[in-house]
Amino acid sequence: MGSSLTMKSVLGLLFLCLVQLSSALHFDLPAVSGKNERCIRNFAHKDQLVQVTAIVGGAKGDGQKVNMEIKDSLGNEHGRPRDIIGETRQTFTPPADTSFDVCFENVLTTGRGGNLYRSIELDVDIGADARDWSSIQQHEKLKPIETDLRRMEEMVAEVVSEMEYLRAREQKLRDTNESTNERVKWFAFGTMGMLMGLGAWQVVYLRAYFRSKHLI
Repeated sequence: MGSSLTMKSVLGLLFLCLVQLSSALHFDLPAVSGKNERCIRNFAHKDQLVQVTAIVGGAKGDGQKVNMEIKDSLGNEHGRPRDIIGETRQTFTPPADTSFDVCFENVLTTGRGGNLYRSIELDVDIGADARDWSSIQQHEKLKPIETDLRRMEEMVAEVVSEMEYLRAREQKLRDTNESTNERVKWFAFGTMGMLMGLGAWQVVYLRAYFRSKHLI
């Protein structure tokens, strides 16, 4: 029984490793006196938990000020911490399916030049990855294997939900494509009918004109 649990635990950890292929994003942001915003875009579904963790290097008073802003494509703002140093964490749930941007700017606050920059480490967790599983394990008194299985269950549910979302989007796009094709077909028929009618009218008009001039 013990070896079966151990095997399940190993398989669970391997599954989590395969699912969580993404890692934190590292980049350097130079300090400038003007606008120098750098944004990273992601997507989340409605009411899906999103946790943004940023670790900013440097120290106060080094002539730089890093500001962060989280905003979605619907115009909502989900966090705007200013002059951040060290680890900063923002958690939110979008009101609808939307993309969101995590933007950073490094403002030069001193007159001296030089190659001033701040190193930034950004980690965006969405859905089951954004939940505090250690706290859940302690609160519900779960065993480690139970916590892993619970986490995997939520991840599988999210994958199923994502597949349903993509299927619905594909159905909507297919319906739109078929509707567009139908409209284009009838527009083509209408255009052909108008051209044929115009041609017939020209023939009748020219025949009547030539007859009035006694040319035919």
